Amino acid sequence: QVQLIESGGGLVQAGDSLRLSCAASGRVFSSSIMGWFRQAPGKEREFVAAISWSGSTTYYTDSVKGRFTISRDNAKVTAYLQMNSLKPEDTAVYYCTARFRNGGGLSTMRGENEYDYWGQGTQVTVSS
Repeated sequence: QVQLIESGGGLVQAGDSLRLSCAASGRVFSSSIMGWFRQAPGKEREFVAAISWSGSTTYYTDSVKGRFTISRDNAKVTAYLQMNSLKPEDTAVYYCTARFRNGGGLSTMRGENEYDYWGQGTQVTVSS
């Protein structure tokens, strides 16, 4: 069993920054691939970013490339999503997720069914 707890969401203005955190417990965090998804009102949940167990490889959806950075600190069993230059279209509930299965590269892990555990989500609202 794994617990993922997100924090750091809030209400900001366009152009501002936020850093989301995902604190994990339960299994060996350093053996997991970590990901972030988001779900805007009335839309399906979509992939945002993923990071390998070592942190050496990352992958982003096109709409956040150059603005968002995913990272992890295995000693603190925490993953992060640094979000800069936020836009109103980034408004969504952001979910942290973890995968413990072997598989292909991060680019193959864009689907929800690629991940094993989910956090409860944290709201990010960007006003224009």
